Amino acid sequence: MSIKVTDEMQVLVGTELRRGTSKSRIASLLDLPYDEAVEVINVVKDSVRPDIGDEIRFTFRERKMVGQIEKLLTNSAVVKIYWEYSDEEMREICESKTIVNFKDIDEYVKVPS
Repeated sequence: MSIKVTDEMQVLVGTELRRGTSKSRIASLLDLPYDEAVEVINVVKDSVRPDIGDEIRFTFRERKMVGQIEKLLTNSAVVKIYWEYSDEEMREICESKTIVNFKDIDEYVKVPS
């Protein structure tokens, strides 16, 4: 059994995965049986997982931050913070690196060097 993943499905599932939505809820949103939805989720999950070296904009404690992924964990990443592009107030509570959940990644960016 193989399902064609449309662009619309890709966007919906990617958004819901970043939010931490359950597989059964995503199946309901896709209006697919659970087993078929899991296939779609697995395809999308592989395509939305970040890579080491990706530069990201993310939300941390409701503040906008920018950094580079240095290490991948199961559902999160170790990110080196770019302070020149991040909320300066966060320096008081953050080290030079932080853990970012994939669901908190707002977008992939390219920071000028």
